[in-house]
Amino acid sequence: MAAIAVQRFAGTYRAVPVPSTFAFAVHHSGVFHYRGTLSDVAATLSADGHGLVLDGSARVESISVIEPPAMRESVLGPAFFDAERHPEITFRSTAVRLADDGRAEVDGELTIRGVTRPVSAAGRYAAPRPSSFGEIAGLQLRASFDRREFGFDWQMEMPGGGNGLGWDVELDIELLLRRDDPDEEAG
Repeated sequence: MAAIAVQRFAGTYRAVPVPSTFAFAVHHSGVFHYRGTLSDVAATLSADGHGLVLDGSARVESISVIEPPAMRESVLGPAFFDAERHPEITFRSTAVRLADDGRAEVDGELTIRGVTRPVSAAGRYAAPRPSSFGEIAGLQLRASFDRREFGFDWQMEMPGGGNGLGWDVELDIELLLRRDDPDEEAG
């Protein structure tokens, strides 16, 4: 097997919209995890010599909740995402740490519904390498938070007891990053 030439991050990398994903899961009805995605994702990882900065956003209207229509209306409405007043979820890193063994840790500020809170994520990264469509890299992160911290206070008591919707939300972010400044790739 041929060796792959791997290099450090330099310049700017943008997420390739497909297949990059922003997924979430929340315990539902006390029996399973309801999983969904936001498909309209934008992210930039920039290296400026002083470190790395990760910025990202996801359009709430791109949520995978389609059926039943009443559920979509509820999820996009004021009790949950309030998409009319807050159409995007955004993130800006305060620290990005990439270990030589591929581990990644990112601290930053997540904004949902106009509320900004600190969040930490951990996962893996694949360092930049050449490909047939430019220099690429990968970043996979997982984080969790209590949805009440962002104003998602809706709850329903289950007929047999317990909550209809869990408080903890799990986030999974997968980014395929392509270098955005190809003229500088050789430098």
